[in-house]
Amino acid sequence: MKLLISVLLILMINLAFPQAQSVNFNSIDSKEIETASPATLAKLLIINDTTDRQKVRSIFKWVTDNIAYNVKSFQNRGRASSADYWLEADDDTSVVLKPLNERVAEMVLKRRTAVCDGYSRLFKTLCDYAGIRCETITGYAKTNMNRIGVQFRSNHKWNAVFIDSNWCLLDATWASGYINYRDEFEREYNAHYFLTPPDEFILDHYPEDLRWTLLSYPPTFKEFNYTPFKTAAFSRNYISAFKPENGIIEASVGDSIVIELETNRPKRNLWVIDVTNADSNTIWIMQCCGVGKPMNIIKGNKVSYTYRVVSDRVEWLNIIYDDEMIMRYKLNIKKDIQDESMMKAKQ
Repeated sequence: MKLLISVLLILMINLAFPQAQSVNFNSIDSKEIETASPATLAKLLIINDTTDRQKVRSIFKWVTDNIAYNVKSFQNRGRASSADYWLEADDDTSVVLKPLNERVAEMVLKRRTAVCDGYSRLFKTLCDYAGIRCETITGYAKTNMNRIGVQFRSNHKWNAVFIDSNWCLLDATWASGYINYRDEFEREYNAHYFLTPPDEFILDHYPEDLRWTLLSYPPTFKEFNYTPFKTAAFSRNYISAFKPENGIIEASVGDSIVIELETNRPKRNLWVIDVTNADSNTIWIMQCCGVGKPMNIIKGNKVSYTYRVVSDRVEWLNIIYDDEMIMRYKLNIKKDIQDESMMKAKQ
């Protein structure tokens, strides 16, 4: 009997051993992950994946879940007019230097923080080791809500991957989270920036090389630059269309401006805050003490709100949907000719 039990135990151990070779990623020793090189990490991340799409998803999700945005670097370097806050500072002083992507990837894994340059280079490096074709794209992104219609240079990096016989676009930086009104990074995965359709990606990403729009007829940079600023909440609400399309609205006191959104999600409150700076605290205060329930018109998948211009001092229209700011328009109020004459006379 003892012999039979021993044989059964040996058989169970032998059967269990090969299964242990194919482990779930979550069961991997965290210390092994923490000390892994980019090459080792890539192998660990795709250990259970069989398709290129699965491998890309595993790498993308790990990067967005484990790398925090370097707000301090963004603030310190962004203050200098000549500084490229979106590029990683390379502190490797080795005599024999590894390729730049490899050095930056190792640095980001060590620090667990990055700006967009670090996110994109780490993602590409891991894809390279996983056997996935990947490119790093440099271009323009609307990262500042006050930049509507203002020319600016390249300020962002993202990636393109070749899977299922097609190039696809993604942005690990913007998918990882956002900087809140306290200038703190808040991790919140945004699936919108994983394999985003090109016609949606172009709304806030404009590459230096137009072929990476992946569009047959890409918009001109002027068209891109004059669209309204969109926050991360815009993509979370799956908005397929909006009006006005131009980010700069010309109006006069007394005019009515119709804001319209098209979305398949259940319709909630759509309204406007016309203060210069709007954050979550402002929205809460306005909802609680400043405004009543907005009057929305709903037709099919479209919801609209009419804003009436009552002052020539208004400069910005912050569009609030479901208690979040999703867009921002620049408002140019035409001054009354008589008022302008009086102002000149006083001067």
